[in-house]
Amino acid sequence: MTAFCAITLTGKDAEKFLQGQLTINTAKLTATPMPCAICNLKGRVTFGLWASQLSDGYQLISSADCMDELILHIKKYGAFSKFELSAPTAIFATVADGVPSFSDNKHDDDFENWSAVSLSVGNYWITKATQNQFQPQELRLHQRGGVDYDKGCYLGQEIVARLYFKSSPKSYLHRVYLHSPASQGDKVGKVGIVNAIGLDALVVGSPDDVAQIGKILALPDKLSQSVARG
Repeated sequence: MTAFCAITLTGKDAEKFLQGQLTINTAKLTATPMPCAICNLKGRVTFGLWASQLSDGYQLISSADCMDELILHIKKYGAFSKFELSAPTAIFATVADGVPSFSDNKHDDDFENWSAVSLSVGNYWITKATQNQFQPQELRLHQRGGVDYDKGCYLGQEIVARLYFKSSPKSYLHRVYLHSPASQGDKVGKVGIVNAIGLDALVVGSPDDVAQIGKILALPDKLSQSVARG
């Protein structure tokens, strides 16, 4: 089984439906998959996604273990919208020009390299173990272009916007070299483990709490800035 699956939405209501679900503005999507999310009503990320625009619709990529639940979610909220939802297909994690990417070609499958590069650049992936734990800003999703504060309403939008305009998260994404191994979804003190490969991990916590479980490592410049509103 692959680590990721993809589905497509086509039809006249596909864009409108996704605009009311995704944290990203569907009007700004291109053929390049962009990180984004579908949140629950408490503003926490239920589905960590990559979304792209196709010639006749949209593609969504998620961790394979979340895909069945994602399909049920779309069918529930899209029951009165006119779009067609494809069956899920395997899509393969790969690295292109040093950047984590995806491919339809099975021969490109390289999850081990993809995950290592993803940890180094803060490209987290949400699995069933980490659903509904983190808010988009805690994952620095807004710094990766995955949250649009000027679009219309979407699930959890009020809480996501309030955190941006009226406060700042005290816990947020770090890359850390752990003192001891941990697994996705684990809590180490006040720190949540988002992804971990060996001792290299992406975690969410305050800088002081994260420093207690390991050595904080550098992330790319755009993810090293303050998570607060600029």
